[in-house]
Amino acid sequence: MSWISDHYEKAALAGTLLAAVALCYTGLNSKNAVEKDFEGGIAGEGSNDPSIKDGDKVALAKSSYEMAQKWNRAQPDGRPVDLFTGVPLFVDKANPKKPVDLPKSPDIHPPIPNQWWIENRINPGFGDSPQRDEDKDGFTNEEEFTAKTDPTDNRSHPNLIQKLGYLGDEAVKWVLRPSGFPDAQQPEANFEYSNSNRLKLKTPAAEPIKINGLFFAGDLAKDAKGRFKYLGFEVKSVRNDKIDANEDITIIRVEDQKPNKKGTIYEIPANFRVANAGEFTKYDRKAKLSLDALGLSGQEFKVEELTDFGLPEDSEVKNFRMMEVTPTRIVVRETLKDGSTKLHEINKRP
Repeated sequence: MSWISDHYEKAALAGTLLAAVALCYTGLNSKNAVEKDFEGGIAGEGSNDPSIKDGDKVALAKSSYEMAQKWNRAQPDGRPVDLFTGVPLFVDKANPKKPVDLPKSPDIHPPIPNQWWIENRINPGFGDSPQRDEDKDGFTNEEEFTAKTDPTDNRSHPNLIQKLGYLGDEAVKWVLRPSGFPDAQQPEANFEYSNSNRLKLKTPAAEPIKINGLFFAGDLAKDAKGRFKYLGFEVKSVRNDKIDANEDITIIRVEDQKPNKKGTIYEIPANFRVANAGEFTKYDRKAKLSLDALGLSGQEFKVEELTDFGLPEDSEVKNFRMMEVTPTRIVVRETLKDGSTKLHEINKRP
């Protein structure tokens, strides 16, 4: 066996001591090197100012961002200049290499002047620019120009009646037939009523309606007093071509009490033949409408004839009145701001 094998523990201790001496030497040598690098002192021989060069400008820049800034947009020749992209230019369709300066060029979409597009900041570079709807209110740029409204604000738009569409009518057909022949001694009368909803009513024979009496209470009208009022009768001499002679006809006068028709008077022959009921047919009509503006297109609403309504439907201002409803058209009366009125006839859409 070798000496190291016999004296292993002594050899290990000696190796450890040699490593420690080496580390101490390395540390002392590094210290001397650092001192050599900084012979003029740790702070160096130059300026002892520890601040960063131009560091004071950081605070100045920060304060400038916090200040209120105002951008003033130039308007040469009455044309607002975009602060970031400059003045937009277009080219002549017939001469693509030639730029077009809108304020100084002929109108590209007559009768709309070029200046209108500039003032409203709308791109006139499309072939259908007049037909486009910049603010999505349902009116084209050309319609807004004609009405002198703001084409970029959907709260400013032309008269909504222009976008009112008539889709058709919802009608209830009815017939009122007086029965009996009232006279001076017994002026009372009885009545029969029927409509297209299969409603049939009849006043009791033993309880004829007196003059100025209301009847069919609560069945046809919202008020409990009744739909109709018996005003009286009149005997008229009427020409009958079938017998080539005049004959006396008892005419019954009835006043409608339905809220939208209150005051309407019907003159009906007493006890006319059931087969002739078509001659005396009346209608209660509602118009089915749509407003193709303000994002409401496709939404149907109904307005009963001879009632006031607003546009849009939920408007608090009810300045329109449904004067007439027929299967093919409606007539609407508009009350203007100065108190005058204007009639609008709108045909049913195909």
